[in-house]
Amino acid sequence: MPSWTKGSRAVAGEIGDAIERADRESFTQEPPRTLKGRIGFLIRQLGSAKAVAVEIGVTADSVNRYRRGARKNPPPDIAAKVDEAVRQRWQPRVRKRRRRQAATATGVTVETRARFGYTAPVGTTDDGRFRRLTVHLPPAYAQRLFAARDQGAGDQEMRAIIAEGFKDIYFQDGGVRARGLSDVEINDIDYLDLDY
Repeated sequence: MPSWTKGSRAVAGEIGDAIERADRESFTQEPPRTLKGRIGFLIRQLGSAKAVAVEIGVTADSVNRYRRGARKNPPPDIAAKVDEAVRQRWQPRVRKRRRRQAATATGVTVETRARFGYTAPVGTTDDGRFRRLTVHLPPAYAQRLFAARDQGAGDQEMRAIIAEGFKDIYFQDGGVRARGLSDVEINDIDYLDLDY
């Protein structure tokens, strides 16, 4: 499963992956297509062939061969690591601008099929059926979600932020319904996508 990396920390899981996919949809141009171009980009980003070698799991000599074009076809697992490393670092200003807009103005739309549990005055349930929901969460939730991800939060913590947003926006409809509902949990996720 892919993960988002900040420094040496990796945030993996359904929510982190959904944020990464949403970030990639904001690209204004595609990353380099050739291996030589991708390796050159990674060397510029990471500062040396040795750093790229550590990132993709090969030797620095192999990285230099890829950069020069002396070796054009890496093994499939290495090609996948190169592709993932490039996409994680591609157009950081575009990503940042789009996230800032979501956190201050537009919010995020979460589409999921999941099993929800809740706590209410009459008791607790795991609500034995899946619900397919598409809910637009206001900018405050987007800001909390991005801040949690940037601080290396795990999937459970980010899941709790989304569950709280679903409680406020969907289940309680801004305080109009289900006023006694005190807690909502996402117990199982079949799929989850974000758009911002």
